[in-house]
Amino acid sequence: MEYVLLALVGLFSGVVGALVGLGGGIILVPATLFLGGSSGLISGITPQNVVGLSVIMMIFTGLASTLTFMKARTVDYRSALIFFVGSVPGTILGAWVNKGLDLPSFNLYFGILLIMLSTLLLVRKYIKPVKWFVNNGKKKTFTDTHGKNYVYGYPVWFALILTFGVGFASGLFGIGGGSIIVPAMILLFLFPPHVAVGTSMFMVFLSALVNSASHISLGNVPWLYTLPVIPAAFIGAKIGATLNQRIKSETLVVALRIILLLLGVRSIVAGLMG
Repeated sequence: MEYVLLALVGLFSGVVGALVGLGGGIILVPATLFLGGSSGLISGITPQNVVGLSVIMMIFTGLASTLTFMKARTVDYRSALIFFVGSVPGTILGAWVNKGLDLPSFNLYFGILLIMLSTLLLVRKYIKPVKWFVNNGKKKTFTDTHGKNYVYGYPVWFALILTFGVGFASGLFGIGGGSIIVPAMILLFLFPPHVAVGTSMFMVFLSALVNSASHISLGNVPWLYTLPVIPAAFIGAKIGATLNQRIKSETLVVALRIILLLLGVRSIVAGLMG
């Protein structure tokens, strides 16, 4: 039964992760912790095991969705590589700090992070666009399938600092970094949502390679549990990436906001309940 549950969680994580550029870890981590910790349906689950499982899964969700986004030409390769370079040292540091977290603390901090991100997306329409980053960086243009034109950009030095923090959260929580970098790309760098998602998934794939190496060396990966999760997540990511191309940009932002809010509230409650 636990392998069936993990396969279902992996499938859903892949679909949602690729749809809104989260990588899937932000779904798999709280879902697996709930099934393993609160419900006892999956044996031997610790925060460290879940993060290890998540980062291995994200190699495959990142690869599957990136291949689809490449065909749609919504991947900014240069930006993804810059973000990846900045995130690597943070990812390694986060994986090391993860060793000291117990389950209630992990849930609480994870939930607070998700609520903060959801709130940022909720008020984005009421915040004056931050054009400083675009005006002081290299500008790029993009026209989506609906004919809407976007101008976006950023200073490289700031992107490196930002993605160090993204990498730290990725290594600490096993969330792939997409849940942080996608809102940042949309709110600060004014990325078109579709390009933000495609670029994020390419970065998630690259970061997951480094992140998984760190967690493998720390002994955090429950290898038997990867057997149902990887193929299910790979299929889910292909489905999610395909759906992404058929949905309007604003719909993606709304979906991202709702998902982060629900998961954040659930994680905080679990952390406070111990």
